[in-house]
Amino acid sequence: MKLYNLKEHQEQVSFGQAVRQGLGRNQGLFFPSELPELGDVDALLEMDFVGRSTKILSAFIGEELAAETVNQMVDNAFKFPAPVAKVKDGVYALELFHGPTLAFKDFGGRFMAQSLAAVTDSDGKITILTATSGDTGAAVAHAFYGMDNIKVVILYPKGKISPLQEKLFCTLGGNISTVAVDGTFDDCQALVKQAFDDEALRQEVGLNSANSINISRLMAQICYYFEAVAQLPKAEREQLVIAVPSGNFGNLTAGLLAKSLGLPVKRFIAATNVNDTVPRYLKNGEWAPEPTVPTISNAMDVSQPNNWPRIEELCKLKGWGLDQLGYGAVTDEQTAETLRQMDAEGYLCEPHGAIAYRILTEQLEDGETGMFLCTAHPAKFKEVVDEILDKDIDLPAPLAKHNAMELLSLERDNDFEQLKAVLRSVQD
Repeated sequence: MKLYNLKEHQEQVSFGQAVRQGLGRNQGLFFPSELPELGDVDALLEMDFVGRSTKILSAFIGEELAAETVNQMVDNAFKFPAPVAKVKDGVYALELFHGPTLAFKDFGGRFMAQSLAAVTDSDGKITILTATSGDTGAAVAHAFYGMDNIKVVILYPKGKISPLQEKLFCTLGGNISTVAVDGTFDDCQALVKQAFDDEALRQEVGLNSANSINISRLMAQICYYFEAVAQLPKAEREQLVIAVPSGNFGNLTAGLLAKSLGLPVKRFIAATNVNDTVPRYLKNGEWAPEPTVPTISNAMDVSQPNNWPRIEELCKLKGWGLDQLGYGAVTDEQTAETLRQMDAEGYLCEPHGAIAYRILTEQLEDGETGMFLCTAHPAKFKEVVDEILDKDIDLPAPLAKHNAMELLSLERDNDFEQLKAVLRSVQD
């Protein structure tokens, strides 16, 4: 299957090219030239996670990679479950934090690593450059750690991610370099885009991106929406509403792609914190990003979400109106209130999941089944959750291990020349 650049439709690439490049010309995102449909979705939902995911991903990749190869990639990447937990009658949590870095991005990060290995010559020079607002960094770092001929540089906003998030990916060393940038996540993302616009630099260090802008990461995320629905009682599948905590909007894009494949979802809800560019746009039709505001749901502190053009393109191609999307924005005070409410109901959550839960339960109608995505383990936000709930959450083994290790990050200004120097140094 070919993919095209949303900004320059004449640029069309294979799956392998899209994975290797990350972005197209003029910072354009790649998007499938065809939207496959999977036929008997009920039969698909009866399959196991790996077998079903192989069929889903093969439908997009086509004949470029053999089904056996895709199956091995999926089996290597998805070594952990995506369980659904009942929170209360008619409301379920999709828990996406059972991977090695305790966040949903383990699915995309690990499948991207498998994809890149499958489509790259062994002697090729590759530098993964990505920006993170928290969880992407850990998922990418652990997915690529120790891989031959691949260097990884991860930018993150200094002092604006949780200390435990930072420890999980800034303590590895080896082929993983981390840079604390004096700025916001949007500043980090802008530096990444600037690097990809520098054609000479791209060629010199073999630049690739592992943000959710990379199509392989996005495609992997489609799979756990099917896994979620497969775990629901059949009677609750037809009136399903899914609330997605949204920052860069890759997760919601994947959910909508799952719906385009035939997954029975009545509607999706885009749930944000006060960085509410998309909710305001859906309400008044004006795209007006404002300066990013730090919140306790820091992985969603994004004012200019990269994946939004893919959502608009998909809705246009499917004939879906943007008015079919639910939306809402939640303050820190409301987030804390919701965490306490959920704890009283017997479910321990963290800020991002709590935001999705709150908006879901506010907008759920009679006869509907609700599901919200839990994108990270509560212990990744231990300081915040402990204070709000007056608890002392135990650290899971991966966090406890890295929490005791020394930070290895470089500190740099929000300056492109400084970033270029870092990118060149990691290849020396």
